[in-house]
Amino acid sequence: MNAVQILTLTMLLAAGGGAQLFKSGKCPDPAVQYNFDPARYLGKWFEIQKLPSAFQKGQCATSDYILQSPGVVRVFNRDDDGTVRSAFGTVEVKDPAEPAKLEVTFSDVILLRGSYWLLSTDYDSYALVYSCKSYGLFHVELAWILSRQPTLPKDITEYLKETEESLEGQRDTAGCE
Repeated sequence: MNAVQILTLTMLLAAGGGAQLFKSGKCPDPAVQYNFDPARYLGKWFEIQKLPSAFQKGQCATSDYILQSPGVVRVFNRDDDGTVRSAFGTVEVKDPAEPAKLEVTFSDVILLRGSYWLLSTDYDSYALVYSCKSYGLFHVELAWILSRQPTLPKDITEYLKETEESLEGQRDTAGCE
């Protein structure tokens, strides 16, 4: 086996058998929500669709984002089977010129740090969130289509899927609708 094959196999095993979307090269740098207002983003969101991930099993989760103090958010996640998971997250803006590019650290079970970029939201009905982590020759992508209600009109869902897919081509997603 050559070094690239060993690295790929190691990454796939570490991610739970390849649940994440691995791509070659570095993370893309997509445009994010213009003039993002973090305070308007707080509250309850329903997962409509997502890219698969090893750390988030199941589908159709809900998340409640509650501001504890500036830069500190408590997140309560409920899986589709009713399991409650609580994660304490610290959120910080990486660049004040781009407040939609957040970095989130969760440390309730294991230290999990990553980007949490708001690509698009109207705050009242939908949000498209993107995350990417580079590992040398590869990167891992995550994305979520969220809604303030358990369902989202098909035209909005399709628009958000097209926006997310435009980052690097067609992808399969797990859906809730």
